[in-house]
Order: sequence, then C-alpha cells, then structure tokens
Amino acid sequence: MPSFLDLPHLIAFLRSLLWLSTWLVLLAVIFLPLEWLFAVHPRRVFSRKLAGDIGFYFISGLVPALLLAPPLTLAAMGAHALMPWRVLHFTATMPIWARALGALLVSEIGFYWGHRWAHQIPLLWKFHAVHHDPREVYFLVSARAHPVDSVFIRLCGLVPVYVLGLATPLTAEGGAVSAVLVLLFIVWGFLIHANIRWRFGPLEWLVSTPAFHHWHHTLSGPRDRNFASLLPVMDWVFGTFHLPRREWPKDYGIDTPLPGSVAAQLAHPFRPEPEAAQEESKKAVLF
Repeated sequence: MPSFLDLPHLIAFLRSLLWLSTWLVLLAVIFLPLEWLFAVHPRRVFSRKLAGDIGFYFISGLVPALLLAPPLTLAAMGAHALMPWRVLHFTATMPIWARALGALLVSEIGFYWGHRWAHQIPLLWKFHAVHHDPREVYFLVSARAHPVDSVFIRLCGLVPVYVLGLATPLTAEGGAVSAVLVLLFIVWGFLIHANIRWRFGPLEWLVSTPAFHHWHHTLSGPRDRNFASLLPVMDWVFGTFHLPRREWPKDYGIDTPLPGSVAAQLAHPFRPEPEAAQEESKKAVLF
C-alpha cells in the first residue's frame, strides 16, 4: 500500500515545500517594499498574525491541489462521455489562444458565482468567513482561506472549463491551459489583496485592482460587492460593482471574529452553531 512516507511521495512533498518557500520569498521581496512605500493603511509587518498567515499560505498551496485533482479529472472524463462530440471537437480545434481566452471567460463566470454563493449560503459562508476574518488586508491575506472554501470556489470556476473541453488534464495542451489559468488567478490574488494605494484609472473597469477588491473586504462599508477575481465586468453585469473614485475602506473584517489560531479556524466551520445563530441563518436564506 502506498504511503506518504514512501520516497517518491516524500520527495514530491519536499519539492512542493521548496517551491512554495521560493514563491513566498519572491512575494515578500516584491510586495513588502511596495506596501511600505504606498500603504493604504500603515501596518506592522511582524504582527502576531504573521505566523498564522504563513501557515495558511502553505496549507492553501498544498491541500486544495490534492483535493481538486480527482473531481477535475472526473469532470474531464465525464465531459468526453456525456457532452455532444461536436462541442468537444469545436473546442479541441480552436487555436490555443482562443481556448485560453474562452477558458478565462468561462472560469471567471464560475469563480464569480462560486464566490458569491460562498457569501450568500450560510453553510458555505462558515468556511469563507476564514478569508474575511483579518482586520488588515495585505498580500498574504490572499492565501488565508479554508481548504474547503478554496476547493469549492475553484471547482465552480474550473469544472465548466473542463466540461466544455477548453482545458483538460487528459492532454498536454489542455493541461497547460488549466495550469496557466490557475497560476494567473493565484498570482493576481496576491496583487488585489496588496496594501497598495495605487489607482489604475480606466484600467480599473477592465481588470480587478487592490482598490476594487479592498471594498470586498470592508467591514463598515457596502457589503457583498466586487466578487470577481479578475474581470470587474462580472460585477457590473450582475449588479454588485462598487468602486468609489477617491475612497478606500476604513476598516476590514467580519462582525463576529473567529478564533485566533490556524487550527481553531480550520475546525470552526465544523462546530455546531448555537440555536440563535441557526435561526438567523435560516432567516438569511429565506429572506
């Protein structure tokens, strides 16, 4: 029986750790000076939350990828078995650039709705609240997410892409499209969470920016806005766009803060709610 302690598995795990560590150093080299020079809100780099943020960074880099592989492979195989062959033939014969653009648009629609459902459905919010708990937003908050939440939102974005044959792990070309797509959204996630006060003028209508996404994390400002990962047009189309020209959120977080440790936050969504909280959740779903 294969074991995690088998040499190939151990080597693969150590390589993943090395890769994530290298990325963490690179992200720190890029964003720490920028956040110091152009901070939206001044903050201490070495705060008590830093260790937890780094812990979530490694968890988000290791766990969701392992959990996503089986369902995405099944989605790709199911698509080939159930989708009309003309659809799959059409997408398979598209130029690689057209497939990539199609995959970007389709996945962004899926990510938008997966993200929005994570706010609107109480059960999903219990997991997504982990991402919104921080009272400060900076680049590492991008990776501060519960694995269940990360897997759900990524499945919403990637399964339609696999079902339509725009990307697939079954071929090298299709696998490259999905890999580049995931990498793009991950890298962009660090940018839009960065504590950088840059504004991008008309580009803010075309691609998500720190100003756009900071409003998504606001505590006292308009709630449940700006769900798009990369394309703000999704929020404009579905009526959730909010981007004042000269304002930034005054504060961040959620009304009821979560436990402080990483382990406690990972376990928190699985704990039963008090009866009063359950009644509030039912009302939220009904109304």
